[in-house]
Amino acid sequence: MAISKALLASLLISLLLNYQISEAATTSGGDHESPPTQASPPTQKIDCGAACSARCRLSSRPHLCKRACGTCCARCNCVPPGTYGNYETCACYANMTTHGNKRKCP
Repeated sequence: MAISKALLASLLISLLLNYQISEAATTSGGDHESPPTQASPPTQKIDCGAACSARCRLSSRPHLCKRACGTCCARCNCVPPGTYGNYETCACYANMTTHGNKRKCP
């Protein structure tokens, strides 16, 4: 009997938490960031496939380069110009690292 009461109580608490989280997500528009103070124009998504093809065209391992570049581009919405370097134009792209603390993005 004590186990069923504890189970019922934990189920009720989890349902209430789920309800509170869904209400918070609905009222905040689904994101967990604070809303911007000014209305900013929506950023336009770049064509990651074309940008990464240009970035990786001289790579010795083009498929690996394009896959890594595509991941970085999707997260940052930018790819530095040229085939190497120029990381200062896209800070997000430059700051991503692997688990071994090596640069993730080519």
